[in-house]
Amino acid sequence: MTGNLIWFEDLKREDVALVGGKNSSLGEMVSTLGPKGISVPPGFATTVDAYRAFVAENDLSAVIADHDAALKDGRMRLADMSAALRTAFERGHWPAAVEADIRKAYRELGSRLGQHAPSVAVRSSATAEDLPDASFAGQQETFLNVVGEDALMSACRRCFASLFTSRAISYRQVQGFDHSEVSLSVGVQMMVRSDLSSSGVMFSIDTETGCDRFVLINGAWGLGENVVQGAVDPDEYMVFKPLAKDAAHSPIVAKDLGAKEVKMIYGGEGEPQTRNVPTSRAERARFTLSDPEVLKLARMAITIEDHYGQPMDMEWAKDGISGDLYIVQARPETVQSRKSTHVLQSYSVTPCGPKVLEGLSVGNAAATGRVCLIETAADIDKFVDGSILVTSITDPDWVPIMKRAAAIVTDHGGRTSHAAIVSREMGLPAVVGTGDATHVLHDGQDLTVSCAEGDRGAVYEGIGEVTTEDIDLDNVPQTRTGVMLNVADPSAATRWWRLPAAGVGLARMEFLISNVIRAHPLALLDHQGLTDERLKAELSDLIKGYSSPTDYFIQTLACGLGRICAIWYPNPAIIRLSDFKSNEYAELLGGALYEPDEENPMIGLRGAARYYSSFFERAFALECEAIRRLRGEMGFDNAVVMVPFCRSPEEADRVFEVMARHGLERDKDGLQVYVMTEIPSNVIRADEFAARFDGFSIGSNDLTQLTLGVDRDSSALAHVFRERDPAVQWMIRETIDRAKANGRKVGLCGQAPSNDPDFARLLVEAGIDTISVTPDSFLDVKRNVAEAETG
Repeated sequence: MTGNLIWFEDLKREDVALVGGKNSSLGEMVSTLGPKGISVPPGFATTVDAYRAFVAENDLSAVIADHDAALKDGRMRLADMSAALRTAFERGHWPAAVEADIRKAYRELGSRLGQHAPSVAVRSSATAEDLPDASFAGQQETFLNVVGEDALMSACRRCFASLFTSRAISYRQVQGFDHSEVSLSVGVQMMVRSDLSSSGVMFSIDTETGCDRFVLINGAWGLGENVVQGAVDPDEYMVFKPLAKDAAHSPIVAKDLGAKEVKMIYGGEGEPQTRNVPTSRAERARFTLSDPEVLKLARMAITIEDHYGQPMDMEWAKDGISGDLYIVQARPETVQSRKSTHVLQSYSVTPCGPKVLEGLSVGNAAATGRVCLIETAADIDKFVDGSILVTSITDPDWVPIMKRAAAIVTDHGGRTSHAAIVSREMGLPAVVGTGDATHVLHDGQDLTVSCAEGDRGAVYEGIGEVTTEDIDLDNVPQTRTGVMLNVADPSAATRWWRLPAAGVGLARMEFLISNVIRAHPLALLDHQGLTDERLKAELSDLIKGYSSPTDYFIQTLACGLGRICAIWYPNPAIIRLSDFKSNEYAELLGGALYEPDEENPMIGLRGAARYYSSFFERAFALECEAIRRLRGEMGFDNAVVMVPFCRSPEEADRVFEVMARHGLERDKDGLQVYVMTEIPSNVIRADEFAARFDGFSIGSNDLTQLTLGVDRDSSALAHVFRERDPAVQWMIRETIDRAKANGRKVGLCGQAPSNDPDFARLLVEAGIDTISVTPDSFLDVKRNVAEAETG
């Protein structure tokens, strides 16, 4: 250690003023977290004294001040100021002592690694970055695969110069930092050979909703700059932190295969240090990380977050030679962690035109505006303030116009790309990774950009209506009756994680099958034997990244259900087994090959009757295995199974036999099984059902339909479809009375309390245990329940 540089193992996070935020954080992890399993590539950092010595050696302070004054009074453009200052730095001479120290430390690093001229990453670390209220992410530059002393000295000089890129100058102006008060340290770090493997970005918080119970990981093949810049559509993984701490569990609740069209590798002789090449078809069809590696990274994120005491934004890399996983950067997360946990802002969108594009949603807001399509950074001066910025990808050069946009839409990038990070920080809705926004959209087009619909962001034609609601969570009343949530889409449910719900009263498995899995389970099981080559190809495309069609179905279903179980864990999540009707199953990919043509599917082959039928049992076995994995391997023992449309106690016995045959037994490992009360026979024979099930969940839609003999989908009969009809109310009260008499739990998960919050009063008076409603009606129902209990 000299006054000009310091080794990572001698640094602490308090040394920001000495080596900047990035390098002080690396040093903190090397010096304190290594024994806890956090691997950080070794290296050293130059100090701010080295930077200041370089500035003094080349008389640059006056140059910086003169150019800054010229920019402020309009005599110079931002781009010209940046070019002039960078040129001045890159042509500067090294103070002899600084140069000698850097060259000596590089040789020592090579000695430690057993290499004569090691390949290193050269990273910029400014003293005003990675702060709690300003991340400055990507404002300075990084140089990869730098080999040799002379190349290192050049890269360090260019790092100093990158303190004055247009994006860095602009960002400091926005954040209120004086250029003369910011110094820069250079980190010189062993280069992880992720060019032969994979790398990416990781957050210890859900970047879209702020839910602090998840780790979000993005990964792609090759060096990590492509993920950071948003040049690729990466793989995405989500891990539930509370259960991940237990090595016995594998709570991966999301696995999405990205396109990963290109990868960054080292350049050859006479080429740039790095270059992008296309990925192979095999690489595009394969996940970048195995499940054990995902969990290892997630546990690293938890350790790092626990140490720093705040949500963290990290970069990781996997060495393609050793197979080791490394953390190469860690900084505080500066957006979601600063939002109030007491107010939930909800957006809703009424589009006026068709959906024209989909991608990953960033944030939960929505905006309208006119398209301004910018192909390259050279044309950013053409941007029109208040427009929707449409482009292929962004990098930090785009920040000056991004902050003037109403919304952002990109062709490429994941949730941890530059466009996503900056949009989040600026509070802009963004839809990234659409694939072809720059082809489909055109300048001057009116659009509505919605990120209020879950993980998938939508772009609609025309100017729709956007409304917002601020929900004060400090004023939610306490109630004896549990108010739970009806959930279908796991990603949309995550938006409501702050609601103090008593759990999930109805998780619709069929939504996951139709909207995420998208294929009929029997078609997946018969995949290899299908004769329809087009269908076979479509199924093959769906199952990319998985070892088999059944693995695809089981993993995808278990992950989606796991995300629902996680949001209000350890409160119960009641999962209804698939309740498709035959006509709905037929609409799935390959479904028409298997489903019967029924005259009245509403009361046909649905619910319990399917599970033990000779043609469907092997498909039902996949559902059982997904739930077994959900509760066992993943650890979500709060999952409760519910059997829908069970016509008789005898039918219930047959379902239990099939479930047991496929690994699910009531009471084993605490498994509870409920029955839906939606057929009059469920009420009339309630005592017999109570002898078999742990609880009842009243489905008011079907119960009303079958009690009154009204097709609930008939507009002509809508005026007589009434949950408040005395016959329906008798059915509900009788169910509650019989459940209580038999010591069983009873709730209602139909639509009635959501559409009519006053209906909750009737249920409370009848003594119901829980009421499950849609998230947007939760607070109204909660207040009505509280009034009913006190009145």
